Amino acid sequence: MAASQSFNLSIIKISTILRFISISSNGHSCTVSYLINKCGFSTELASRASSYVHFETPEKPDSLFVFLENHGFSKTQILNLIKKGPRLLVCDTEKTLLPKIEYLHSLGFSRPKLAKILSSYPSLLIRSLKNQIIPNFNLLRNLFHSDDKAIKVIKRYTPILVYDLESYLYPNMNVLRGIGVPESNILVLLNRQPRSLLYNPVRLKEIVEEAERMGFDPSTKMFLSVVIALKSMTKSTLEKKFDVYRRWGWSDQEIHEAFRRHPLCMTVSEDKVMAIMDFLVKKMGYSSTLIAKQPSILWKSFRKNIVPRALFARELLSQGLVNDLKLSVLFDTSEKVFIRMFVDRFVNKAPDLLKLYKEKLKISEKNKH
Repeated sequence: MAASQSFNLSIIKISTILRFISISSNGHSCTVSYLINKCGFSTELASRASSYVHFETPEKPDSLFVFLENHGFSKTQILNLIKKGPRLLVCDTEKTLLPKIEYLHSLGFSRPKLAKILSSYPSLLIRSLKNQIIPNFNLLRNLFHSDDKAIKVIKRYTPILVYDLESYLYPNMNVLRGIGVPESNILVLLNRQPRSLLYNPVRLKEIVEEAERMGFDPSTKMFLSVVIALKSMTKSTLEKKFDVYRRWGWSDQEIHEAFRRHPLCMTVSEDKVMAIMDFLVKKMGYSSTLIAKQPSILWKSFRKNIVPRALFARELLSQGLVNDLKLSVLFDTSEKVFIRMFVDRFVNKAPDLLKLYKEKLKISEKNKH
């Protein structure tokens, strides 16, 4: 009798195990099939994702597609979102996702903008609204003493809402405070370049110490530009940038002086530097040394600023309307100021100047393509 009961229990256990294996297998098969056929995953990627995402029917993942479509996501954006965050396929759309989307809408994000951001950063939908996203917003608001300024930072770099700010932002702010950077300048950096303060604090400390050794004053805004420039490249990359300028005849002293005047000139790509220098020096006849003294122009748009303005300036000189044009006046002024200084000013002597300038802009854009 006992043996018979034991045998029956064993049969039940085996049956339960086999049923569990069958269900798991069906669930795994359904998940992999859905990821491949509906989401465009490769077989390998689908297999990996199925190790932490499971569903036996397509009901819940289908509801995600409908939910995202109703909130303005394109098919491409939905597929990008799922590939970066497969776990979203098993989320409760109404309880988990909707409150986050509504909260981000409340911060001023339009539907198209929000769809674009979330398809790139799905972690914003995965992380906790109550424990991370809202506390991070509150922290930024407290730093700026302003909702509007906090929202501007978030719009500039939305993933800041899911960063561990106590491990990155606070230590980095303390690094800058410790070396003498004014609080107002730190907040300007956070406002304009939030990613610069979401960096490895140990590495940032090395960078600010290097900037100080180079003779830059931490109390100035220029110091932060140096930090941004040094942070964006390794020492070997910086040396390669120096070599690019040496090719155009700049001495090491001129290179270092250019770096001091406008540190971000060292972050400009080699291709852009070569294009600007080739155009201004070889085609327009400007002195390479003159450009070294006005390195800020290397930061300007080659097609929208430098080419049309240089071509237009040549016309002004050829017509005798001006005798000389400083590079800073020619390239560093805003579009509005430039037109007032060089178009409106001579409208009586040369009424077609505005038309001429617009033609130079069109030529520049055509040459781009």
